[in-house]
Amino acid sequence: MAINDNQVVSISYELKDVDSGDVIDSNINSAPLSFIVGKGQIIPGLENEIKNLNSGDNAEIRVAAKDAYGEYDAAAVQSLPKEQFAGLELSEGMTLYGQGEDGGTVQVVVKSFNDESVEVDFNHPLAGKDLLFAISVTEVRDATADELINGYVGNPYAGGCGCDSGGSCHTTNDSSHECCGGEHHHENGSGCCGTH
Repeated sequence: MAINDNQVVSISYELKDVDSGDVIDSNINSAPLSFIVGKGQIIPGLENEIKNLNSGDNAEIRVAAKDAYGEYDAAAVQSLPKEQFAGLELSEGMTLYGQGEDGGTVQVVVKSFNDESVEVDFNHPLAGKDLLFAISVTEVRDATADELINGYVGNPYAGGCGCDSGGSCHTTNDSSHECCGGEHHHENGSGCCGTH
């Protein structure tokens, strides 16, 4: 019996970079990631494969970059005047959060800087990477009426991830997990629920 839209799925996962084999993220030994299927709360390539599983199943799912965080876009690297970063102690590789043209929160990585300009990369850190998820489906259930209305699994203030209608991610207990999200980020920096 496949998993359907509007069902809540909870998963434990370990995420690796296919090319390097490095573990990028994991929620093993912590709370499962729960999301509502069909709401675009996790990357599409992962969600589509999870729909073929059942509660209790374990699977390795390879997700191509185009179905995860997209291909790397060289045009998304921009040089900005250093005065726009006044008051910040810059370092190469640091992640900054700002407001995008649509009013949403965007994540950029500092690639380099000098006395006059800062080169920033608007690509998601996992853009262009094929990903390998080792997952375990810990629960499948129908979403409640409240969950379907507000887009949150359970009580959004009790911890875990939930996304509002604008795609903002709210993580109240752990802001370290970023594997399943995309370009929408909440002020705390977590990207676990957004979609690319």
